[in-house]
Amino acid sequence: MSLISEIKRRRTFGIISHPDAGKTTLTEKLLLFGGAIQEAGAVKSNKIKKGATSDFMEIERQRGISVATSVLAFEYQGIKINILDTPGHKDFAEDTFRTLTAVDSVIVVIDVAKGVEEQTVKLVEVCRMRKIPMIVFINKLDREGKDAFELLDEIEQKLNLTVTPMSFPIGMGYDFKGIYNIWEKNINLFSGDSRKNIEETINIEDLNSPDLNDLITKSAADTLREDVELVTEVYPKFNQEDYLNSNLQPVFFGSALNSFGVRELLDCFVEIAPTPRPKESDTRLVLPDENEFSGFVFKIHANMDPKHRDRLAFIKIVSGIFNRNTPYLHVRNNKKMKFSSPNAFFAEKKQIVDTSYPGDIVGLHDTGNFKIGDTLTQGELMQYRGIPSFSPEHFKYINNADPLKSKQLSKGISQLMDEGVAQLFILELNGRKVIGTVGALQFEVIQYRLEHEYGAKCVYENLNVHKACWVDVEKSDKNELAEFKRVKSRFLAKDKRNQLVFFADSSFTLQMTQSKYPKVILHYISEFE
Repeated sequence: MSLISEIKRRRTFGIISHPDAGKTTLTEKLLLFGGAIQEAGAVKSNKIKKGATSDFMEIERQRGISVATSVLAFEYQGIKINILDTPGHKDFAEDTFRTLTAVDSVIVVIDVAKGVEEQTVKLVEVCRMRKIPMIVFINKLDREGKDAFELLDEIEQKLNLTVTPMSFPIGMGYDFKGIYNIWEKNINLFSGDSRKNIEETINIEDLNSPDLNDLITKSAADTLREDVELVTEVYPKFNQEDYLNSNLQPVFFGSALNSFGVRELLDCFVEIAPTPRPKESDTRLVLPDENEFSGFVFKIHANMDPKHRDRLAFIKIVSGIFNRNTPYLHVRNNKKMKFSSPNAFFAEKKQIVDTSYPGDIVGLHDTGNFKIGDTLTQGELMQYRGIPSFSPEHFKYINNADPLKSKQLSKGISQLMDEGVAQLFILELNGRKVIGTVGALQFEVIQYRLEHEYGAKCVYENLNVHKACWVDVEKSDKNELAEFKRVKSRFLAKDKRNQLVFFADSSFTLQMTQSKYPKVILHYISEFE
């Protein structure tokens, strides 16, 4: 197959939502419909009977939440689909933000009872900023929830999206009878049996047909006719170009747990979702169909298999063909590297691949050469942009709890920070190590993983920091910067890339510092031009 035809048959997307909206369950059911797994695992707090395929870390199985992005690939109707299942919990948002740099489109999952929640707002904001095409899936229709029109209004207002329903529910909760598929003009009747993989589909070309009354009762049929009429009058007609330009968001209704409405979502997704998209580098826009290979690291995972202490760098291929055992340039280190066993993923199951194409995610075994954001090319000197570190919200000193294991602790911290689990800062004044995280639960994950994966123990000590700001040393006034460094020496640290960071203990301190040193330029994210 040619490069162009391989690109055309690929779809790489992420699934995002607030925790517990059913994101991991939806991922399982997509795999089920794609024939990639025979039985879906339920993700239910600590009562996990069969672990979800995409939650493979020990801590995820214990808590019943996703704490790391997992990569799953399968074939469906001749299309190669790559799913990135992201953590929904806000404490792991940074992993999700980074993953969004590697997807070409997104499915946003919304709980029918809770509607649009805080974390969904933040994630959709990032997608809108990056102009990522979005499809919305309203989940858990078999439970009592908000009215369908109320939910559509909420999505438009809170997420600032322009929606167009592609399917519509017939009843809700206890009265839920099924879904009318506006896109395919058919009705799916709900049996409530989650063991049935595929529900009965009945073609209905004309909603005014009397057959509809027999199918779902006359009153339900009349309500559906009114609802669909209202949908066609109020909402814009689906236009693929508007969707691909992120100006229109199709909406589907269903119940992932009952495998209901998932096939409709998948069939439509395969037809309308974008193929791999071009990506901006620091020198030019790179197109997927270029002959020269290029890709970037968006995630690093240490100890995917604790028995083998392996560490994998996840590479999103942007252009050209990636071949096994071929030397490629690691741009930051300016050295050629070749990879004898690149992996394709199915959660923690891996298989060696000889060739991969744009849109694919490849895992490369790494001995510590890679950092998040690194670029691999066939020789061209360029770096892909857009994988910044955000200013953490929580800060703690990290101390060694077992002096005999200081080497293991140091290695563990270093590898987990490369993975992007959190950020490490070293104070200029006394060299003490400070961990900064987006959410408080991350400290627990670090402690757990240090002990179980590296055999090292750590304890934390509170540190009062309101914000970490990166200092733009290049663009700041030299004299003012020298004075700032002298006065604020107690609050200065270096990050892992050796960039200067200022710790402000309150928003008032930050305001005062900025008014006192207006020519010292501070940033809330680590990547700046």
